[in-house]
Amino acid sequence: MYKNYKEHLEKIITEIREAGLYKNERIIVSAQGAEIELDTGQKVLNFCANNYLGLSNNPKLIEAAKHALDSHGYGMSSVRFICGTTDLHKELERKISRFFMTDDTILYAACFDANGGVFEPLLTEEDAIISDALNHASIIDGIRLCKAQRYRYANADMADLEKQLKLAQAQRFRLIVTDGVFSMDGNVAPLRKIVELAELYNAMVMVDESHSAGVVGETGRGVTELHGIMGQVDIITGTLGKAFGGAIGGFTTGRKEIIELLRQRSRPYLFSNSIPPLVAAAGIKMVEMMTETNELQDKLHRNAEYFISRMTNLGFDIKPTRSAICAVMLYDAKLSQEFASKLLKEGIYVIGFYYPVVPKGEARIRVQLSAAHETEHLDKAVKAFEKVGKELGVLK
Repeated sequence: MYKNYKEHLEKIITEIREAGLYKNERIIVSAQGAEIELDTGQKVLNFCANNYLGLSNNPKLIEAAKHALDSHGYGMSSVRFICGTTDLHKELERKISRFFMTDDTILYAACFDANGGVFEPLLTEEDAIISDALNHASIIDGIRLCKAQRYRYANADMADLEKQLKLAQAQRFRLIVTDGVFSMDGNVAPLRKIVELAELYNAMVMVDESHSAGVVGETGRGVTELHGIMGQVDIITGTLGKAFGGAIGGFTTGRKEIIELLRQRSRPYLFSNSIPPLVAAAGIKMVEMMTETNELQDKLHRNAEYFISRMTNLGFDIKPTRSAICAVMLYDAKLSQEFASKLLKEGIYVIGFYYPVVPKGEARIRVQLSAAHETEHLDKAVKAFEKVGKELGVLK
């Protein structure tokens, strides 16, 4: 049987390669940071990590993790409700709740699990989910696991959202779901307007702050802070794997009763191992650091403004952004891969994104800025983009 299936898989893989859609993995042999080393021995500047605040290799987080390794061991070998909850897990949940001004928080192995496990326990076929068209794959998959009626509105289009809310009035409860920052474009959801429409049409609101927490808002508390509506959103999901240290772990934070029911019925929480105590300890230290100072957020904002301004002035087609994500539009999948390969030779590590990660004909280089970058790093990247852009005919 497998011989025939093997041939079938080989045909699919060949088609992926021939279409220029095959994804190759580069191997890093150093700690994550602004400067990294590859297994080829090449040292490059990393402009494609979710390491927005530069905390992935932060000495304070490493020390907190080492201390927890000594005090609480390596792993829990259990789900939370059996024997997988430590004082560190509970303390991190409390700190995340205070950080986002919410009632309570529940931890997951990843935000993919948080989004995958949030809808089915809360909503039934009597209810409705109204989802932004560009929401993350984890939200899409989570919605598929739920029996609620599904409505979709065009990205950040409030007129279309209102239209869908009117259609959803036939259902019992309504939940609007949006990314805070859309990961491929870098644009920020108009969350204040979404909340206003939710109040008008009697709906709840959920936002995924994975790419916005630690990044947008004056103190890095995400889109709810940016729009001055902290405490008004019912459900917030997020990750410890991006700005918040870059390890593993996700969370859902929000209304008390919602979190309480998720602890009882959310399948990824009930049937997945607890995050390691060392990750929880580093997360606690991360929240403490972010509460004490805005230094890293301020530097990130300066870096993003500087880089985007210089790239725009060179003539690159840049998606409008208010985040640390800069989408350099190339439109052609093979061109995006060739562009990334040439940039690597110039010492700049970026990745070309193309279908199915983004729609066909929307290929781009996604540049992600970090507080770990210095001005000389940004200047080198801009110079490399200019050189390769002219070589490949993207720039005149």
